[in-house]
Amino acid sequence: METRNFGKTGAKITLITMGGCGLGYVDQIEADKAVKLAMDHGINMIDVAPTYGNAESCLNPWIEKYRNKFFLSEKTLKRKKNGAWRQLKRSLEKLGTSHFDLYQFHAVSSMDELDQILGENGAMEAFLEAKETGIIKNIGITAHDDVRVLQKALELSDDIDTVLLPVYVAALVHPNPVNDFKKILEIACEKNIGVTAIKAISKSRWNGEASYNTWYKPLTSQQLIDQAVWFTLSQEGVTTYSLPCDVRLWSSVLDAATRYKKLNDEEQKYVVKMARENEYQPLFPE
Repeated sequence: METRNFGKTGAKITLITMGGCGLGYVDQIEADKAVKLAMDHGINMIDVAPTYGNAESCLNPWIEKYRNKFFLSEKTLKRKKNGAWRQLKRSLEKLGTSHFDLYQFHAVSSMDELDQILGENGAMEAFLEAKETGIIKNIGITAHDDVRVLQKALELSDDIDTVLLPVYVAALVHPNPVNDFKKILEIACEKNIGVTAIKAISKSRWNGEASYNTWYKPLTSQQLIDQAVWFTLSQEGVTTYSLPCDVRLWSSVLDAATRYKKLNDEEQKYVVKMARENEYQPLFPE
């Protein structure tokens, strides 16, 4: 699978990242099958979090055996220094590793949260200390519902190496500053920030009982998945797309990625047109 430079980290990352979320809600046997599928496709990055069910435990035997094959990315919801340190140590122990290649502030949703992280005794102090000692190699930040938080974070801190955010065609059906991923990608390109995209195959919010373990209603036809994945990976600045939170969708996404071709401007406009015609809806604002 094609690799891309992951910004300031210096790592070369495959177009697709193994999203740990999908592994957290299946048993070990199913998790092992999914990990093997991803590895068979050459995936070299894992993105996981303590909030992803049993994902850390399911990944432990794979990390212990194949640690040198993966760029390992972890997250924390803790916003203060002491809490971030405690969770960092727990995650290292659960995954059976001595360090993380990337440690991220998870799902930062407001400027108040960002102020806590960057302020006195904030989580950033723990991250910087951990980076000095080699426990983490790079620092990242993620946002799901308001990407303007990422813009502010990159304005305030030069210590951030990567961002993770929704980059998906449905966001362009009804553009809004809240979901304006293009602005973040511009800044990422200017500052050499690595970008992990999420929610590429999102069609809309669920309007009834969810049939997949995804926060959003996913696309399920291979043709539409191809369009959506290629659209996301064609956005200038995107390094990689993290697999969705349901392993049943992984094979279709991986199939699309193995046949990836960069879409030109006219082709991207066509995908947006198709999204409007098929009534895709952005996830935010509500």
